[in-house]
Amino acid sequence: MSEAGGGRGCGSPVPQRAPWSLVAATAALCLVSATSVWTAGAAPMSREEKQKLGNQVLEMFDHAYGNYMEHAYPADELMPLTCRGRVRGQEPSRGDVDDALGKFSLTLIDSLDTLVVLNKTKEFEDAVRKVLRDVNLDNDVVVSVFETNIRVLGGLLGGHSLAIMLKEKGEYMQWYNDELLQMAKQLGYKLLPAFNTTSGLPYPRINLKFGIRKPEARTGTETDTCTACAGTLILEFAALSRFTGATIFEEYARKALDFLWEKRQRSSNLVGVTINIHTGDWVRKDSGVGAGIDSYYEYLLKAYVLLGDDSFLERFNTHYDAIMRYISQPPLLLDVHIHKPMLNARTWMDALLAFFPGLQVLKGDIRPAIETHEMLYQVIKKHNFLPEAFTTDFRVHWAQHPLRPEFAESTYFLYKATGDPYYLEVGKTLIENLNKYARVPCGFAAMKDVRTGSHEDRMDSFFLAEMFKYLYLLFADKEDIIFDIEDYIFTTEAHLLPLWLSTTNQSISKKNITSEYTELDDSNFDWTCPNTQILFPNDPLYAQSIREPLKNVVDKSCPRGIIRVREESFRSGAKPPLRARDFMATNPEHLEILKKMGVSLIHLKDGRVQLVQHAIQAASSIDAEDGLRFMQEMIELSSQQQKEQQLPPRAVQIVSHPFFGRVVLTAGPAQFGLDLSKHKETRGFVASSKPYNGCSELTNPEAVMGKIALIQRGQCMFAEKARNIQNAGAIGGIVIDDNEGSSSDTAPLFQMAGDGKDTDDIKIPMLFLFSKEGSIILDAIREYEEVEVLLSDKAKDRDPEMENEEQPSENDSQNQSAEQMTSISQEVDLVDQESPEESSLNSHPESLSPADTDNAASVSPSEQNSNPTENHETTSLDGECTDLDNQLQEQSETEEDSNPNVSWGEKVQPIDSILADWNEDIEAFEMMEKDEL
Repeated sequence: MSEAGGGRGCGSPVPQRAPWSLVAATAALCLVSATSVWTAGAAPMSREEKQKLGNQVLEMFDHAYGNYMEHAYPADELMPLTCRGRVRGQEPSRGDVDDALGKFSLTLIDSLDTLVVLNKTKEFEDAVRKVLRDVNLDNDVVVSVFETNIRVLGGLLGGHSLAIMLKEKGEYMQWYNDELLQMAKQLGYKLLPAFNTTSGLPYPRINLKFGIRKPEARTGTETDTCTACAGTLILEFAALSRFTGATIFEEYARKALDFLWEKRQRSSNLVGVTINIHTGDWVRKDSGVGAGIDSYYEYLLKAYVLLGDDSFLERFNTHYDAIMRYISQPPLLLDVHIHKPMLNARTWMDALLAFFPGLQVLKGDIRPAIETHEMLYQVIKKHNFLPEAFTTDFRVHWAQHPLRPEFAESTYFLYKATGDPYYLEVGKTLIENLNKYARVPCGFAAMKDVRTGSHEDRMDSFFLAEMFKYLYLLFADKEDIIFDIEDYIFTTEAHLLPLWLSTTNQSISKKNITSEYTELDDSNFDWTCPNTQILFPNDPLYAQSIREPLKNVVDKSCPRGIIRVREESFRSGAKPPLRARDFMATNPEHLEILKKMGVSLIHLKDGRVQLVQHAIQAASSIDAEDGLRFMQEMIELSSQQQKEQQLPPRAVQIVSHPFFGRVVLTAGPAQFGLDLSKHKETRGFVASSKPYNGCSELTNPEAVMGKIALIQRGQCMFAEKARNIQNAGAIGGIVIDDNEGSSSDTAPLFQMAGDGKDTDDIKIPMLFLFSKEGSIILDAIREYEEVEVLLSDKAKDRDPEMENEEQPSENDSQNQSAEQMTSISQEVDLVDQESPEESSLNSHPESLSPADTDNAASVSPSEQNSNPTENHETTSLDGECTDLDNQLQEQSETEEDSNPNVSWGEKVQPIDSILADWNEDIEAFEMMEKDEL
């Protein structure tokens, strides 16, 4: 977030082409003038108490920083439970989270400007000397481009900005001669090879020593990156160009932003979460303001503030209008589909969106900022911290909390904008919770589960870079800070860049490409800073009046007397509440009752219908209670059925030339037909049925006789398809999903349900393949005509006899073992499978860690009931399939391992060049979806 104001003047318009020196000078005044306004309702905090809390923040920082320096330095981060440093490669891998670690003393660099903000100038001078003496940026390690940019490059630039400020003051840093800037320039050049793509979007990772795509680099094969990863570079790279005069950095960052803007979905003006860096196709088409996208929006607005380029403000305003139109559902911020923005993509929110109220303050849109912030605060008061993800009715979805600073950031900016002492009390609560629940002898430990209070041996560098900075500034008066904070802008990692950079080394051509792609509504663009007379119109209780209706939004307890009122309504002739066992998804009357109970239906891309309850949307408190009981009954009903019908995944293995068993496709089982776990596998050639949907008597029985029939999902029940191909003489069946682009890589595994009738007459095995996996078989038929597959409960060793007959190549002969079989969908989480939207959150560098989800269940509607799935608050209905992957998994206080993934199949790379070409074609086909203009 940025300290500076977000417009062109305070209360009066500034000409659209005003000199940016004037803009920079006036921008800082906006929030300053706003601080004189505060809303009554919270008692003013005395100067003494503010000083006491500020000193408490200083002591907490000393505890964290001191333990890092004593027990961890020069390691990247402190492990506070074991009092030692976290060194990449010496600790068990945590996946993408470790991509922030580059053996460059990350926490020290990330903390440099925090030391100055907290008036620890002597410690800052010592820290800078340590960085110059000890830090090596030429390590053979693969790091995240995003994380290295915002934490290390940003930390070096923030340290340089304040070092030259202190040197000018004449007391400290007199020896300093731009050494940190030279290190930043060295790092900048090390990151530039990541931009070597046709799109200009950077690779997500780079080797600090060897760059990209070299064999020793061990990176450069990625195809996707998150929007925030590619769109959160402009502040640091532009500052580096302005400081050094080397324009290449700003040029590369601008090109990446231009490409993202060009690829936005034109009808909704939204962007997706992940994008293909080569083609520009959206890989994940859900859109929100949390993980994966968040800082892209932040940097558009701040780039305008720092650089004075109007096109950045125009883009931000265009996106912001779409966010408020589709994503904002006050006080909630829910992800939607970019092509169908009226359709919610998920029923939970992640913790990273807590930054957004602060960004809205910078935008000048105070009311929704107050609403969302208050909702988040109510969640914190319930759980002590903000869970990594929580549902729309405020239950824990992912229970971790890695001491994220985004909520403290928004609290600080709301206090700056309103002057309301209520936000000082919020900050006080944050301090108390950190000391009470997260403080340990060697620092502060992340929360593994906010419900149990268990810890994780982790203290991320952003905790020191951001949390203590915002908390200290919240309670500090202007005279408590040794420099004018209003002269700087905050990066997303809270590093400080001076506003005077806007007039320095302006050699970048500012081509406004915004109007090339959209007609802009001038009414959407405010060229002034927020006017406090408008923000708080003649009402000293303005902010309190916005917060008050949200005070109990998280509290789901029912008022007393509801049971009595309900009984009286029954006696007066009202109908009894709808029970889950009686519910019919096709009954309009039942759907109307659901609506009255606050239960809404969401149609998912994979064909399911999700039930979600929002108690606040119910017609009355009685209806809300009925809705809650209905959801609980639905989950109990599905859990019972799931226990009876749960089946493991199966395998479809291509065994004919030129595959020889190297390609294994993850398949969903059926609740009927031959059980492959109890009988020998079925082997045979494949043939497409006619009609392809298999919903009537086959017209080509001679083609499928003695073969495994391929049929398409849809039009009728699975059991009916099975009977039709069995009657035609097929020895097995493979149902291919009709949802184009679906894949077991991103979608929950399905098992095929019966039709509610006796299915003992079905004797052949039936398996289900998603579209991506099914396309591999269909492509093989087109290429080779005769394709033989093996249907089994697990992959078998490759067929050496057939492979020898074909005189395998030298590469083939090196891969004879079963351990090296290629699996198109190599990993199936049998305990905690995520939805497509959930599975990619880690693409955001400050990645969320989905180690815990709420309960889930699934039921077949063919038995006249609907299927709850997802979690305690959401349920799904599917016409043919039963969701396999969700099982009850509560994380206990025993601090079990947070990643209970079970791997099915082995992980190797395909070696056959033909198969490699096919895989590339299929991936491209999956991602190529035309924009709905």
